[in-house]
Amino acid sequence: MKWLEVRLLIINHLFEIYAGCIAVLFTALGIWIAVKLTSPKVKTLVIEKRVFIDNAAAFVFNADALHTTGLSARELDVLQLMAQGLSNQQIADQLFVSLNTVKTHTSKILDKLDAGRRTQAVDKARKLGLVP
Repeated sequence: MKWLEVRLLIINHLFEIYAGCIAVLFTALGIWIAVKLTSPKVKTLVIEKRVFIDNAAAFVFNADALHTTGLSARELDVLQLMAQGLSNQQIADQLFVSLNTVKTHTSKILDKLDAGRRTQAVDKARKLGLVP
């Protein structure tokens, strides 16, 4: 008797059961799509390698390049400190000059080496053999 009652209940409410199953299916599909769309497409893996090369031992100063570029001795000092990665203020403190003097030397170095930035100037100076 109970079985007949359950069967009658299912037959009477067949549309509601069918609609409920479809609703659960679309809800699960929506959650899956949302997870796929919000996850990053590319996973970036950053690997840091520190390589220490002692270029100072193999460095040979190129005096011809110094004369060709027209750098003064003080500009060469500033360029060497720039190659060590010091800021303008740190260079000024180490050379016992004002910050504006270091900025002037830096701008002249950039002009003489035909560089737009400090990193370009240091790179060109390394290629010319002016700094290790």
